[in-house]
Amino acid sequence: MAAESYSPELRFSSEEYLERERAAERKSELFDGQIYAMVGASKEHTRIVTRAASLLDTQLRGKTCEPFSQDMRVKINALGDYFYPDIAVACNGEWEDEKFDTLLNPRVIIEVLSPSTASYDRDKKFKSYQNLPSITDYILVAQDEPRVEHFARQNDDSQSDSWLLRIAKGLDSQIEIESIGCVLKLAEIFERVPFGNAA
Repeated sequence: MAAESYSPELRFSSEEYLERERAAERKSELFDGQIYAMVGASKEHTRIVTRAASLLDTQLRGKTCEPFSQDMRVKINALGDYFYPDIAVACNGEWEDEKFDTLLNPRVIIEVLSPSTASYDRDKKFKSYQNLPSITDYILVAQDEPRVEHFARQNDDSQSDSWLLRIAKGLDSQIEIESIGCVLKLAEIFERVPFGNAA
């Protein structure tokens, strides 16, 4: 979903944001102290999110991991940022408080790209998500072509994070999310998506 920023002069704490957000009619995200109002998604965007969440849910039945889509807020504790990823998969979910509407430990995050959000998802959001100790996979799904970019966190002994990028292209390809034991086939993710109509 696209985002529109409030005035850059206005800064909000995590507590101020969360109080406003829980009372608001429309969703917004908090990044670096600024609130960004969320804008509605295209039909293709919604189809991809629905299909991918459904495929993950089927594969994760009976396991400790489960997918949440679009309305589940994620907090990056180290920064105080809050986002609404298109899909977040949590294993033994941890929550900010007893309202259970803010997830603290997603393992996998999936964002569906659109022209208005692609650079935000690739840069600022990804950098913020990397501060989550729990995250193992960050997945970017195009909506104008059958293409998925899969960033997998590498477990090594270095002090800095390293991520392995795998790109799946074409309806006959797939991605394997080893951290949760799931496979997403692009033909299934992009079912009913007429390419060339991204918004």
